[in-house]
Amino acid sequence: MRKTIARRLTASKQTVPHFYLTVDVELDNLLEVRKQINANAPEGVKVSVNDFVIKAAAMALMRVPDANAAYVDEGLLKFRSADISVAVAIPNGLITPIIRAAHTKGLADISAEMADLAKRAREGKLQPMEFTGGTFSISNLGMFGVKQFDAVINPPQGAILAVGAGEQRPVVKNGQLAVATVMSCTLSVDHRAIDGALGAQFLAAFKPMIENPALMLL
Repeated sequence: MRKTIARRLTASKQTVPHFYLTVDVELDNLLEVRKQINANAPEGVKVSVNDFVIKAAAMALMRVPDANAAYVDEGLLKFRSADISVAVAIPNGLITPIIRAAHTKGLADISAEMADLAKRAREGKLQPMEFTGGTFSISNLGMFGVKQFDAVINPPQGAILAVGAGEQRPVVKNGQLAVATVMSCTLSVDHRAIDGALGAQFLAAFKPMIENPALMLL
């Protein structure tokens, strides 16, 4: 597995013109909504911050469909479905199981599906169709306390979102200094498929859905 990862990621850095866009998003509203959901959810259901990220990214791709794209030898591919590959650490490597059509699924469904995929990924029980063919990737290292990082694109996908830890930071609101829980998210983009303005439009759609999760219901 390490040889495969090394080969694919080396090829990505050598052949894919990466560029990077970073936004800071406030999490306090999301954390409160998550707390309420988990307090009233059926037994066994526990929605994570990453489940919100998956849902928000999928919906942002629907609102900015040109960002749901990949560049291949035959030219530019555009996808109609937001099939989100999510990086999962496994012994001796990582794998990216896919939440297919994530834009159509509720948070509880995403949470349950992701928990099942991650469990079977660590057990080596995923089928190839469950980790090949995604349209966009997410890598979250926030649980390790990583503040911000730049992820390597998973070819042939056009972008990957790197998610850092939520932490207390000073912010200015209405001219007044305050404290908020803030998370840094960095989008690594294949410039052949997605231009800078388009990547910025994706983040501009993603950010308000994280900061106001009610927008995910629209």
